[in-house]
Amino acid sequence: MAKKFELDLSDAVWRRSGTSEEAAVEVALLEGGVAVRDSRRPDGDVLFFTPAEWDAFVGGAKDGEFDL
Repeated sequence: MAKKFELDLSDAVWRRSGTSEEAAVEVALLEGGVAVRDSRRPDGDVLFFTPAEWDAFVGGAKDGEFDL
């Protein structure tokens, strides 16, 4: 089971795709990793990825691993 822990998001700078004007996934670079949230629920749950996890995700996306 995944562990819950508190992230300090007080200085997070959230970014989303420049082409998205509606709901989107937002990311913030933090010390030690990357945080991800739903722009429609900015006070909701946040996922945190270590640099290695984020690199694996981005690499998989670039390689088409998630294409439907």
